[in-house]
Amino acid sequence: MTGPHEQQAEGSWKQFKGKLKEAWGVLSDDDLDRYEGKLDQLAGHIQEKTGEARADVRRKLDKMAK
Repeated sequence: MTGPHEQQAEGSWKQFKGKLKEAWGVLSDDDLDRYEGKLDQLAGHIQEKTGEARADVRRKLDKMAK
């Protein structure tokens, strides 16, 4: 059984995934699930898939996470 904090975190992650997929359409659900909670690794993965500069990707991720 999950408590209210776990449900809130899961809901937040689903919303965040939606934002990520809007920003970077090349990301799959599998990509995002693999890097859940690991923004630095996710930034590297996005950089590899898109060719964007890692610093730019990280800036966008940080802005979305706020």
